[in-house]
Amino acid sequence: MSNEFRIDRLGECGFDSPVSTGWFVDERQGVILDPLLPFDGSPAGMTLLEQAGPRNRLFFKPEETSAAIVTCGGLCPGLNDVIRAIAVVMWYRYGVSRVLGARYGYAGLTEAGGQAPLNLTPEIVDDIHQHGGTILGTSRGDQDPAEMVDWLTANNINILFTVGGDGTQRGALALSQEVARRGLPISVVGIPKTIDNDLSYTDRTFGFETAVAMSQPPIDAAHMEAKAINNGIGLVKLMGRESGFVAASASLASSDVNLVIVPEVPFTIDALIAFLKERLSRKSHAVIVVAEGAGQDLVPGDGVDASGNRKFGDIGPFLKQTIMERLAKENVPAKVKYIDPSYTIRSAPADADDSVFCFQLGENAVHAAMAGRTSMLVSQLNGHFVHIPLTKAVETRKKINPASAFWQSVLDNTGQPSLT
Repeated sequence: MSNEFRIDRLGECGFDSPVSTGWFVDERQGVILDPLLPFDGSPAGMTLLEQAGPRNRLFFKPEETSAAIVTCGGLCPGLNDVIRAIAVVMWYRYGVSRVLGARYGYAGLTEAGGQAPLNLTPEIVDDIHQHGGTILGTSRGDQDPAEMVDWLTANNINILFTVGGDGTQRGALALSQEVARRGLPISVVGIPKTIDNDLSYTDRTFGFETAVAMSQPPIDAAHMEAKAINNGIGLVKLMGRESGFVAASASLASSDVNLVIVPEVPFTIDALIAFLKERLSRKSHAVIVVAEGAGQDLVPGDGVDASGNRKFGDIGPFLKQTIMERLAKENVPAKVKYIDPSYTIRSAPADADDSVFCFQLGENAVHAAMAGRTSMLVSQLNGHFVHIPLTKAVETRKKINPASAFWQSVLDNTGQPSLT
């Protein structure tokens, strides 16, 4: 296993696992990081990742273990599913009866947060997966790692599960480094939550599949609105600050989209208008899907939010107004119907596929933590659940490669030209 992907451990595992299902991970096996190999044989030094799953020996003694869960950042389908998965696996598989939910993000791990944690008993979490949002609440904003570790020690927490995206996991990394600096036996395990699907070393993040599925009705509505009038244009803005996976995948699933605009592929207004003029002359209608982070050279944002994330300009209304004005100047009468379903999607319950995925992420996070793994993220990569060091998970964002088979599928589906 490559040293850069080696998972930190708190120490030797001195307790037998109470998990009685009969299957445990074979520690002699790993998951290949890159499954593409040359025809002339596999290269030396192949990078392997640690496989996720239950271990037959534990670092923590279950009856003496306490855990906490924190959810951070924006809402995303599946948050409650993950909370429930962690709580029930801790309770029923391992016999850990003290699982706390920190309130309102990382602020809940500080005395200044002012909110007592929620005791996540099986009765409390029983049906929370049926609802959107998070029963723990969430927030943005940096918190002092030292203050959060003080809270963990004061509350006798042995394991912390951090559910969130890039910013959350950067906070988890800083927190785990403070834990290590103090030499404390506290496990910090991350679970990837970003509706944008932009965390590195993951096939997907939870909430993404639900977002793609829920994007279909708005795209259908935009299509119907556009077709109902002469030179109608349906414009739908979807999630995707740095990465356009939701917009691209939703457009592929729809097959009614004529143009997809994502942050990874630059465009100009002149090329966009030229495309629309040609499209309207042939078909008398068009459907455009744009990711929220596209075109930020045209609509610069203003400062940063409480977590230090850049505030983006609103590309949707800008495109609507610009398209109407430019087409009018060129004597092309058109109307733009604009739809932004973002908050409706973010606050929805997870669909069936995401619910399954959420449970598997949660249970594998528990298995990892109980075996003393720390400063890591549970991920699904190349079809397997694996452990990824937090240092690797946050080193860069996953983005669409414009030279990839995936983006070629988008171009083949929409038939769109280059917009530069």
